[in-house]
Amino acid sequence: METEKKLVLLVDDNPANLRIGKNVLSEKYTVATAPSAAKLFSLLENNHPVLILLDIDMPEMNGFQAIEILKSKPETRDIPVVFLTGMSDFNDEEKGRNLGAVDYITKPFDPPTLIACIEKHSVITS
Repeated sequence: METEKKLVLLVDDNPANLRIGKNVLSEKYTVATAPSAAKLFSLLENNHPVLILLDIDMPEMNGFQAIEILKSKPETRDIPVVFLTGMSDFNDEEKGRNLGAVDYITKPFDPPTLIACIEKHSVITS
């Protein structure tokens, strides 16, 4: 009996990062991608992922702004958010964690590390 794959949302404004992330994760997870925070919020209207991988440096709305909105809404506040970003400054990581991120991974990422992080933080929700 095959179990249904958990849904992970990957948000990044770089199409190459979305493609690489989806390729790395798709064997183990159902991966929905979003090129912007606005698209993320649109996806969340009909989907409830076990985890969100969120870039910080994006146009229009950055990842810090997006997580503030996610954590302010009852329907999304309990979804774990992991920043997956090229921003490697300690202050950025601390800010992300203070805003509610459960983890912070810098790009380029190591696939086994990313998968382990998802397994550690993802929860099955109804």
